[in-house]
Amino acid sequence: MIHELLLALSGYPGTIFTWNKRTGLQVSQDLPFLHPSETSVLNRLCKLGSDYIRFTEFIEQHTGHVHQQEHHSIQTNQAGLNGVYLRAFCTGLDSMLQPYRQALLDLEQEFLGDPHLSISHVNYMLDQFQLLFPSVMVVVETIKSQKIHGCQILETVYKHSCGGLPPVRMALEKILAVCHGVMYKQLAAWMLHGLLLDQSEEFYVKQGPSAGGAAANQEEDEEDLGIGGLSGKQLKELQDLRLIEEENMLAPSLQQFSLRAEMLPSYVPIRVAEKILFVGESVQMFENHNHSPSRAGSILKHQEDMFATELHRLKQQPLFSLVDFENLIDGIRSTVAEHLWTLMVEESDLLGQLKIIKDFYLLGRGELYQVFIDHAQHMLKTPPTAVTEHDVNVAFQQAAHKVLLDDDNLLPLLHLTIDYQGKESKDATGTREGATPPQESSPREVPPTGWAALGLAYKVQWPLHILFTPAVLEKYNVIFRYLLSVRRVQSELQHCWALQMQRKHLKSNQTDAVKWRLRNHMAFLVDNLQYYLQVDVLESQFSQLLQQINSTRDFESIRLAHDHFLSNLLAQSFILLKPVSLLLRLDYNKYYTQSGGTLGR
Repeated sequence: MIHELLLALSGYPGTIFTWNKRTGLQVSQDLPFLHPSETSVLNRLCKLGSDYIRFTEFIEQHTGHVHQQEHHSIQTNQAGLNGVYLRAFCTGLDSMLQPYRQALLDLEQEFLGDPHLSISHVNYMLDQFQLLFPSVMVVVETIKSQKIHGCQILETVYKHSCGGLPPVRMALEKILAVCHGVMYKQLAAWMLHGLLLDQSEEFYVKQGPSAGGAAANQEEDEEDLGIGGLSGKQLKELQDLRLIEEENMLAPSLQQFSLRAEMLPSYVPIRVAEKILFVGESVQMFENHNHSPSRAGSILKHQEDMFATELHRLKQQPLFSLVDFENLIDGIRSTVAEHLWTLMVEESDLLGQLKIIKDFYLLGRGELYQVFIDHAQHMLKTPPTAVTEHDVNVAFQQAAHKVLLDDDNLLPLLHLTIDYQGKESKDATGTREGATPPQESSPREVPPTGWAALGLAYKVQWPLHILFTPAVLEKYNVIFRYLLSVRRVQSELQHCWALQMQRKHLKSNQTDAVKWRLRNHMAFLVDNLQYYLQVDVLESQFSQLLQQINSTRDFESIRLAHDHFLSNLLAQSFILLKPVSLLLRLDYNKYYTQSGGTLGR
């Protein structure tokens, strides 16, 4: 009977020890030679055999191999349970069962040498597994019932390994170390080569934009926070402009990636995950880029082998160390960030590009736009047509030549866009590279004037497109249209003053005096607003941005400084301050629709 017991505990039930799918392994009830106390001990041992059989079933279902023969039906792989992390878990689980198998072999050798050993001896030798197997079975059942997969398995095993039973903790830590091996392989492929090896969507980095959970927080986002009409949604956009990143039209080869938060284990902080995402995106951008390697060089400065060795060293550690892990991630991130800083600031002339952005999007070349307003006023005061975009670009080129702006390398990169009804079908087949159409107030609404549909597209060169994304350029376009409207109103008011000066010798009545006072009040407001925007906001913020760029050698610091620069422009220019923004826009529209130049008459 002892050999029957050892076979049953090894997963081979027979006539004395029978197997039932629901109740597990049990001693047969029709054995008169067994004392009730022996039956109790044997049933206690049978619980170990039941757990072992279920472990091996689980391993067989998800790996296709096991250390036993098929003595009972094996179900097909359950729906939703698959992936490399699950296979790694099964591998770790199988290695955890090896001491149990060895204990059964040792018992068999002992019984061959001494046939008089009792069942109590078997119970004593296997007692170390009485706490281990039920605890690990809880983990297995949790994975099966909740269909846990991917890096969520890491979190499940980690939580159950934090108990107070040393055998259970050590066994689960060994299983966790095997699962971490998969994570380190994915990290090496992602961070060192820009490859996302994740066919089953198990990693905490994914291709595509983040879900963001906007639907769940929509009501909260729309609440007025009491900050001068600023809502929660607007504040979020100010704090993180990259939350609304759109498909990158500037570089079709560059794919977007984001974090899959539900897959991130709790012991890996979000700050570390964001560094992993940044490094992989940067390396992936370099791997996909078709520029000559001699110009770009290796983004990791040819330290891939050293970093791969360090990742392998962490993989061999029995316990996960967040300090060592984050130190290595920081080292890789620092190397990548410094190389990107060198490439963007020194080789790609980031400061010169920012100067171009300031000159054209932020109206730094005021004389150019003054001439352009005079040239384009007659063609943009009516709703746009199919030829309006061509006409305004001709006017823009003429204005550039008139102010002696004849840079043959710069002007081809700039293009004025007009978003009009009917353009959508044409843009769907092929969007101009770098184009960022203006935001629409409502779907397919006809713009009242060409000025309302006007936008500026800038063809950003590689690798600056990772800083000047389409979403960022659209923010610049919002500011561009706002500043241009202020400049137009100021120009019209100055034109009214000129008309008044020409007719001051004529006899005036009380109505004329009212018009003059109205013009003076409006000019006072607009002139001071223009001065505030150009000096107190644009120049001040731009100087701070340049200072921050020159004081660091880290690309992430540059991107953060640029995000703050853009958010400060939007906030301090009243664009997102609803009461002021709507009032100014109402006044401008009212002026253009009702005055019609009558202030001068």
